[in-house]
Amino acid sequence: MTTGPASDHGISDGPGSETVAVITIVSGRHRHLRRQLEAFEYSTVRPAVHVIVAMNDPGVDTVVTESAPPGHPMRVVHIGDEPSTLPLAHARNTGARTAIEAGATLLVFLDVDCIPGPVMIERYLRSCAATPELRLLYCGPVTYLPHDQPTFDPRELHRFLDPHPARPAPGPCQTQLSSAMTLFWSLSFAVHVSDWLEIGGFHTGYRGYGGEDTDFAMCAARNGFRIAWVGAADAYHQYHPVSNPPVEHLEDILRNARTFHRRWGSWPMEGWLDGFAQMGLIRYDDTADDWRRTATEALPG
Repeated sequence: MTTGPASDHGISDGPGSETVAVITIVSGRHRHLRRQLEAFEYSTVRPAVHVIVAMNDPGVDTVVTESAPPGHPMRVVHIGDEPSTLPLAHARNTGARTAIEAGATLLVFLDVDCIPGPVMIERYLRSCAATPELRLLYCGPVTYLPHDQPTFDPRELHRFLDPHPARPAPGPCQTQLSSAMTLFWSLSFAVHVSDWLEIGGFHTGYRGYGGEDTDFAMCAARNGFRIAWVGAADAYHQYHPVSNPPVEHLEDILRNARTFHRRWGSWPMEGWLDGFAQMGLIRYDDTADDWRRTATEALPG
């Protein structure tokens, strides 16, 4: 496998060679996007192309122009929709289609809040090369940085490594296989193009926040896929305010939970739904097997 400075554009040598595309979807979060792009200057493997899908965000072009390192090939795609409801699934599918048209064979999805570790792409490539016959979604550990994070220099972030405890975090040269598909998340993952096409991408019936990750994982499981947790494919999630449960996304979560229930016969995001119920915002209707908004309660704030 070829690794090294900016001249190595995500193409490994030998029979397992891959052309890597990174896909990031964004609406706002320009500071986070800048830090992500700047970090690729220190990546041991550069992607052949980095596709940015901007959702109702014309300012992304300026961020990319100012922040992308030299020799970091970029493509920016703009999509529009209802500003209040982000088309996350559609945006990821658009990014994948653009990357495939550019010749990618391995798709690496990276959330806009995430800063890639220097060996993230290299570790995804090495894990893929070691498991050529298996049907896998490759996921890397994600460390959540605090709001008072002292540095965002990607060469220094390893000092703050603390992977999310709810997900496996194998050793630096290890890959751990798992059938626990509900642990999948789209913050950082890689998938072969052929496998992406077989799974069918993200279901565009989900609009806004919640549900589409678990649905994608269920589709993958139905087709015989497992998760490969890739040690040292680290990403660092930049802080942003969030509530728990995320009441600002209640309408999206409730709508998407119903979509998931219709498709799979079970309720996703149960912790959030239960949290909303405890706050008096929704209630479970046993007769209808449905979660409903309460008539007398309004969202906090």
